[in-house]
Formats: sequence, C-alpha cells, structure tokens
Amino acid sequence: MSNGVVNVATEEVVRLEDVWVRFDGVAILEGIDLSVYQNDFLGLIGPNGGGKTTLLKVVLGLIRPSQGKVTVLGSTPERGRRFVGYVPQYSLFDRDFPASVWDVVLMGRLGQVGRFRRYSEEDKKAALNVLEMVEMLDFKGRQIGRLSGGQQQRVFIARALVSEPKLLLLDEPTASVDAPMMEEFYELLNRLKQRMAIVLVTHDLSAVSIYVDTVGCLNRKLFYHHSKEISAEDLEAVYQCPIELIAHGVPHRVLSEHG
Repeated sequence: MSNGVVNVATEEVVRLEDVWVRFDGVAILEGIDLSVYQNDFLGLIGPNGGGKTTLLKVVLGLIRPSQGKVTVLGSTPERGRRFVGYVPQYSLFDRDFPASVWDVVLMGRLGQVGRFRRYSEEDKKAALNVLEMVEMLDFKGRQIGRLSGGQQQRVFIARALVSEPKLLLLDEPTASVDAPMMEEFYELLNRLKQRMAIVLVTHDLSAVSIYVDTVGCLNRKLFYHHSKEISAEDLEAVYQCPIELIAHGVPHRVLSEHG
C-alpha cells in the first residue's frame, strides 16, 4: 500500500502455510507453502495421485487440512469460496437432459440468488456477458449435451465466471478439448488472467511452457519459486524419471539414468 492506494497486482489471493493432508494416516500433501497473487497464472504439474486435485479442494474448503493454515482472500476457505470459480476435471451430466447452455451458466449464480429465488436482470446480464466473453453467446439456446467437448468446457468456464470470481481454479480443463480448439482455449485463459488469478492443473507441458506465468511441481511436496523456471532436480524429484524441462518457454529433453 502506498499513499492509501492498494497495489492490486500484488494482492495476495491465496496463502497456504505448512499445509498437510492425511487420509487414513497416509500423507497426500506434505508441508505445502504457497502464495497466489492477483493476476497470477499458475500452472500445477505432477504425476497422477500427486495431490493436485486435493490441493484445489483445500483452497475451496472442501477438504480440511490435517494441519497448517489456509487463507483465501483474507478469510477462511469456506467464506472465501463465493469469490472462487471452479471447473472440475470431470463434469458428469446426462447428455440427454434438456438443459440449455443458458440454464447451465445461470446455475453459477445460485450462490448469489439462493436456491428458491428467481434470477434477476442483473443475473441474466452477467450470464450474457460471460457467454460473450467465452464466445458462446450464439449457443445459449443449444442443449448442453449436443456441444463438442471444447464447447462444453467453455460453457463450464462461463458458469464458473458468472459469479464474478477473483480466483479461477481449473482441474485438467483440456481433457475433453479437441486439438484444434486447444490454442483458442488457452488464449481465452490468457485474457481472463487480466481479471483474476488462475490456477491450472494440467499434464500439458507444452501449454504450460507457452501460456502460464509461473509453474509449480507437486507430488505430495510442492516445488514452487513463483517463477516459470524449474530445475531438472525439482522435476526429477517429482516425476522420478526422464522429464521435459521447461526453460524460457521452450521445452527440451533432460536425459538422466532411469532404472
């Protein structure tokens, strides 16, 4: 803060301090320290089962840590959750269910209007704005199950954005996105980071090397230096096998003994 003006670019959105998560005595997350700031675009990589989805759920307040402290927008995860948009790895729904794109996006306003209140003009305006933002406005009357995987993900992102979040959490959002739409999808995220902080869980190292601003490696323990540079040692500690090293935005091979 300087002269009474808050520097929004450095506002801390999430802080985890020595966070541990244990299930049945087994550590899923170990001693996690992490700060995410406004307009950060953080990519989280790591092997399956390494705790990436668990970490997102800790931030959302869906999983309580066994020890450590979690702060979201200066409050508890439960209180900060209404300012967080979340797109899970799998959005399960009946593709024959007669829900339109418009219906799905408006569901994201339920936290504001309550389950038994009607949507206001403000809610509808917010839905129109986010559909235009993700370039799906022309599809608002289309049945959600009749869209392609990439189009559906845009709609689910719109649903997450309609509550006007300050943090967007994305768990493997490109799993069902066709390759031709991949670049457009990441360009959308690149535009969104001007409005909010984004945490992206992904296995797509090429996308990480091009689009995200900072990279963290997670396999129970987090290797993160609030930068895009990752050492070979960090990656080998996470993956424990030959890996792709990301440096200066260009992936290249790092060969090591594996056996």
